[in-house]
Amino acid sequence: MSVGIRDVARLAGVSTATVSRALGRGPVSDAVREQVEAAVRATGYRPNLSARRLRSKAAQTIGLIVADIRNPFFTAVSRAVEDAAYAAGMRVILCNTDEDPAREAMYLRLMEEERVTGVIFAPTKVTADALKADSLSFPTVFIDRSGLPGSHDSVVLDNAEAASALVDHLVAQGFKRIGGLFGSTSSTARERQAGYAAAMLRYDLAPLARSVAPNATAAEAEAARWLSQPDRPEALILSNGLMLMGAVRAARTLGLGVPKDLALAGFDNEPWTDLIEPGLTVIEQPVAEIGTQAMRLLFERIEHPGQPVRKVTLSGRAVLRGSTRRG
Repeated sequence: MSVGIRDVARLAGVSTATVSRALGRGPVSDAVREQVEAAVRATGYRPNLSARRLRSKAAQTIGLIVADIRNPFFTAVSRAVEDAAYAAGMRVILCNTDEDPAREAMYLRLMEEERVTGVIFAPTKVTADALKADSLSFPTVFIDRSGLPGSHDSVVLDNAEAASALVDHLVAQGFKRIGGLFGSTSSTARERQAGYAAAMLRYDLAPLARSVAPNATAAEAEAARWLSQPDRPEALILSNGLMLMGAVRAARTLGLGVPKDLALAGFDNEPWTDLIEPGLTVIEQPVAEIGTQAMRLLFERIEHPGQPVRKVTLSGRAVLRGSTRRG
């Protein structure tokens, strides 16, 4: 049976994070380091040779685990993270999970084996809720997703506020039967759905929400089913850019004019949203700031592992275009 870092931590009576720091010549006392090294000898644990990277600041490595690299939001955030890492003399290992908790677990194990300096991670809600503060042996910052309160540093959008702003705009344009199609795997989608529902109720309007996998194919199929019904929504909010693209395709397939027959609004101000006719109303996220803030939190967590957990909440900007203009 293979011996892992958790076996060493259990025998030494310390956390896996402490074992990682001790083996990587990180900030631990001499007594704790001796304790860990004794547990290593007793268990026969063989650290991966890549742990040597931790002894050279010029060779440190950051793990970046994102939900879907095809999503332009994560592409832009990844670029910001990579730029900041490069400027600091660090390398980046990029992993794509497709919102699959099993793949997330596999890549987290890979990060353990590679002895990365830290990880920036966009987890599913299943994984985020399971990761406690001491679950991992490396500092971790969540992006775009929230975890358990006080568990991990995070950088997120004020999702409820952003979704509420879209409802406010649609109601001001005279729409009442406003549907919301949200992703089914992340805390982000749930927060956006909650903001949408709360705003609808403020106007004494019934929330009309559905959830699907957060990609263009699933959103197109569900939107096509929904929009084919006699009581279809007169406006539709989509919770990410890929889903918005799927809804546009569904409307075109059904011959629905935008905004004449259906108003559309969503998230992520990607170039294509302004190139189609009419342009699409979206919430623009501060993607570059999300990436740079995440790296800042990670650097500070590496330097000061005992500091309080922090959550940075950023605001989006409503970009109003023809897809929601009535009259």
